[in-house]
Amino acid sequence: MNRFEEAGMLDSEVIGNKKYYKANQKFSLYDEVRSILLKQTGLNEVLDHVIHELGNLKKVYLTGELARGKQSKVVSLVLIGNPDRAFLSELTAKAERLVEKKIQYLCYSEEEAQSLDFEKEKYLLLWNE
Repeated sequence: MNRFEEAGMLDSEVIGNKKYYKANQKFSLYDEVRSILLKQTGLNEVLDHVIHELGNLKKVYLTGELARGKQSKVVSLVLIGNPDRAFLSELTAKAERLVEKKIQYLCYSEEEAQSLDFEKEKYLLLWNE
């Protein structure tokens, strides 16, 4: 992790006795590295088949084990906006078959999300309008 930080790929922050890392979005190869990670975890399929189809979304965060860089059979998402819940459920079922992982999600309106600090919770921003 330190080498990735020295190369400019990661930024870090020390909170208490723990060091937290996050991707440096200003890194010249950020888009390429992000694309590789999304493909490796299957999240590219979730983005392509669920998030882009829903409309009326402002942000999507990844949480859980995958957000911590660990393997998981569950994709945990927080959706900010007002998607059609029935359509979301239908698209999620299709994406689960594609990525062979369960997808769980929480939806918050923009107003509800303003009272929550997703950056502080170390959620990973996957998609932003």
